[in-house]
Amino acid sequence: MNMNLPKADEIYGKLKKLGSWLNGAEAVLIGAGAGLSAAAGFTYSGARFEKYFSDFEKKFGFHDMYTGGFYPFPSREEFWAFWSRYIFVNRYDQPAGGVYDSLLRLVKHKNYFVITTNVDHRFQVAGFDKDRLFYTQGDYGLFQCSGPCCNKTYDNEAAVRAMVREQRDMKIPARLIPRCPVCGREMTLNLRADDKFVEDEGWHAACARYNKFLDRNSGGRILFLELGVGMNTPVIIKYPFWRMTYKNKNARYACINLDMAYAPEEIAAQSVCISADLNVLSLLEEQS
Repeated sequence: MNMNLPKADEIYGKLKKLGSWLNGAEAVLIGAGAGLSAAAGFTYSGARFEKYFSDFEKKFGFHDMYTGGFYPFPSREEFWAFWSRYIFVNRYDQPAGGVYDSLLRLVKHKNYFVITTNVDHRFQVAGFDKDRLFYTQGDYGLFQCSGPCCNKTYDNEAAVRAMVREQRDMKIPARLIPRCPVCGREMTLNLRADDKFVEDEGWHAACARYNKFLDRNSGGRILFLELGVGMNTPVIIKYPFWRMTYKNKNARYACINLDMAYAPEEIAAQSVCISADLNVLSLLEEQS
C-alpha cells in the first residue's frame, strides 16, 4: 500500500486503536456502503466498464455502468441486454474480493451483524452468515413485478444467464423479457429507486433480525464499524450509528472511508476515523 510515512504512521496508530476496540467489543455492527465494493474492485467505470460494455458505449454514448442504468434504450430487448449483462458481471460472475475476505476473518468468531446499502451480494458470496445480513436497498439477484401487483420477489439467476447467453448485437430475444408470473406485467429489478420497491418476506425477516440484534446489544460494549458509507443515504447507516454511539458511553464508532472519514464532535472521544482505502482492513487483520 502506497502511503507517505507520516500518513502511514497515523493510519497504523488508528488501526491499532480500532484493533483494540474490536478485540474488546461484545458485539460488532458493520455498516457497509458502496466504498467497500469499490475497494474490492467493483468499479463501475474505467477499465472494468470498457471490458464489459465497450459495445454499448460505442452505440449509445454513455461511459459508465451507472449512467447506463438510466439510459432510455429504444427497445426493451436492448434494455434487458444491458441490464442482464450488468447483473451478471456485478452479481454472478465475480468472487467477493479480498477486502470482504479480510473483513470476514476479522469478525467471523464474534457476535456480529451487517447492515448494507450495497445490492451486489458480496457479503454472502464471501461466506458471511446470511442470517446476519440486512440488504436494505434490494438485491441485483431478485426481480419483482413492475406494478407491483404483490410483495413477492423472484430469483433471477437462470433468467439473467439465459439473457446473457442469447443476446446478439446488444439485444435479447423478446421471449426472454421477464414477466410477472402473477399478473403478466414486465418484471423489474428489486432495487429501491421509488415507492414501488417491494419489501418481501425475506426483507422483513432480515429487518427483524437487525432490530433484535440492536435490542440485545446496543446498550453494551458495541463497536459500530462503518465502511465506505457516503452521503447518498446517511439515514440508513451513518446517522443511526452516530446517534446510537452518542446514547451509549460504552459504544465505539469507527469509520474507514477514502474521502469522508469523520465523526461529530459529540462522539469524537468514542470514535476513530481513518481516511484510507478500505484495503487497510488487511493491515488490521495482521495486527489481530
